[in-house]
Amino acid sequence: MLTLKQLRDDKEAAVRRLAKKGVDARPVIDRIEQLDDRRKAIQQELDNCLSQQNQAAKMIGALMGQGKRDEAEAKKAEVAALKEKSVKLSAEMKQTADALQAEIVLLPNFPAEIVPEGTSAEDNLVVKLVENYTPLPAEALPHWELAKKYDIIDFDLGVKLTGAGFPVYKGKGARLQRALINYFLDYNTRAGYREVEPPVMVNEASGFGTGQLPDKEGQMYHATVDNFYLVPTAEVPVTNIFRDVILDEKDFPVKMTAYTPCFRREAGSYGKDVRGLNRLHQFDKVEIVRLSLPDDSYEALDDMVAHVEGLVKSLGLPYRILRLCGGDMSFT
Repeated sequence: MLTLKQLRDDKEAAVRRLAKKGVDARPVIDRIEQLDDRRKAIQQELDNCLSQQNQAAKMIGALMGQGKRDEAEAKKAEVAALKEKSVKLSAEMKQTADALQAEIVLLPNFPAEIVPEGTSAEDNLVVKLVENYTPLPAEALPHWELAKKYDIIDFDLGVKLTGAGFPVYKGKGARLQRALINYFLDYNTRAGYREVEPPVMVNEASGFGTGQLPDKEGQMYHATVDNFYLVPTAEVPVTNIFRDVILDEKDFPVKMTAYTPCFRREAGSYGKDVRGLNRLHQFDKVEIVRLSLPDDSYEALDDMVAHVEGLVKSLGLPYRILRLCGGDMSFT
């Protein structure tokens, strides 16, 4: 999350950098500045009020000792009024601070300098493309028809049990799914990633910790009674393991891998490519997460990309490596 200092030290730079993500940050930063100024003014007024309250309270004993009862009673009334005022100021202070925090979390982090300009997937930069496709016969079937023909993935049964986007894997389909999960986890652990098995539901603080909340709430499945969220990716619980944790420099890098089923409502996906295994609401995913020192971040990213590329190569699959543009920040 961005800090007040980052936004106030160079407002124009913040507006310019966030524009790369397609975000018009100026109105939000204007509100942040106004709320911050108001918070500071309230804090100063509150400090003065508390100071006057302490001074008046000290005088009561002295006045009583001097027999100045009427003046002491007047000071008591003054202290009571100051206490009432300080309570109101404290409440206003909290309200303003909460409003300030609510505005700050609306802004994404600054994009890195290497992020290309653009507003959609078409503007993404293709870094590498490997097209080792297997030649298919003229009568080749799409994967959803093959799945039905061999009875390995049942989309209709998933609709019956839950709804669209919740396929049922059967027989060799279920076995393949389980084998791939194990293969990915074993591949990752051999490369030094420590396997963890996190919960598939997280609390609100975890959602804020990885940026799913507040603006992507509509894409998440929400268990309202307990105010828990089904994870959209294992990245959410795994990254939050270190939320509010201070690591020593010698502890870096931290490398973790995890498998979870993932849940995404895919709101607004209607009309897109939704047949077969596209735009699912529940799917399996093996994630890798790495915590590194800022100076090592690009090296860490390159290492993670190379690791995943090796994994895909080991399966003999075609692939492409993209550098996402700032505007392609969808929840998919």
